[in-house]
Amino acid sequence: MPHAPIRRAAALTLLAAVATGTTLAAPAARPGTRTVAPRLAAAPAAHPRIGDLDPPAAPAVASPLVIAHRGAARQAPENTLAAVDAAHRAGLTWVENDVQRTKDGQLVVVHDPTLRRTTDAARALPGRAPWRVADLTAAEIARLDAGGWFAARFAGERVPTLDRYLRRLEDNHQSLLLELKTPTRYPGIEAQTLRLLHADGWLDRAHLGRLVVQSFCARCVRTVHRLAPQVRTAVLGTPALRDATRYARFTDGINPPLDHLTPRWTAAVHRLRGPHGDPLRIYGWGPEAAPGAPAAAARGIDGVVA
Repeated sequence: MPHAPIRRAAALTLLAAVATGTTLAAPAARPGTRTVAPRLAAAPAAHPRIGDLDPPAAPAVASPLVIAHRGAARQAPENTLAAVDAAHRAGLTWVENDVQRTKDGQLVVVHDPTLRRTTDAARALPGRAPWRVADLTAAEIARLDAGGWFAARFAGERVPTLDRYLRRLEDNHQSLLLELKTPTRYPGIEAQTLRLLHADGWLDRAHLGRLVVQSFCARCVRTVHRLAPQVRTAVLGTPALRDATRYARFTDGINPPLDHLTPRWTAAVHRLRGPHGDPLRIYGWGPEAAPGAPAAAARGIDGVVA
């Protein structure tokens, strides 16, 4: 991964570009990866876009794909680096996570709006109930034990920042299905997340096939597509087919709970093509996703988040 000063410089460059409406080329690829000559172009000031690479072909994946939900959350505490490593040991190349923002503006990987269930916040920070992510600083959250609740051997595991999470994925050569969790609670989190992805090298051609950004908020997914049209996206939920048709202008997939699927809905969504010209993909999730790939194959979808 780039050293910290390089990442900060990249982030500052990106901030300046967003402010001026300039489209940025992706950063240089790491040693050993194929590079693409960058292009600089002016974008309308009202619609700044991050990156100017043509999107790659849809990533070639085994069908159906199994994505580790919050990391390997059955083997390690969810959304932690330990869960990422457990997925890696299990041979799972894709992981899913949830991103929120702290009181002082840092992006952290955690699912619930509060930290009570998955950390020792109630003991470590008495008087701060209900321990909302948005009410605590990154330093306060970094002190919390995010593993002891799961098993004693994970005591001392921390809530990772998105930056640390991305580094671990890179070390493991894994791919990411990133969920913007309740983004309407965090104005501007779409652009902030893209800035960090850019600074950490995840918007170059070598990484674009390893990244999908999703959310239940279709408007927020549209914002991600507007800012970084080369990034593949997905809308969570089971929208009506007329809405799915509209979403196909800015999303590459619809990811529903498995128990909401019907053959008619699945077939209709697969007939739609997203902004990169490929049929929309469907990754199911929920309790029924536990059996993994066989369940997905039986339902005719592209993968499961399990």
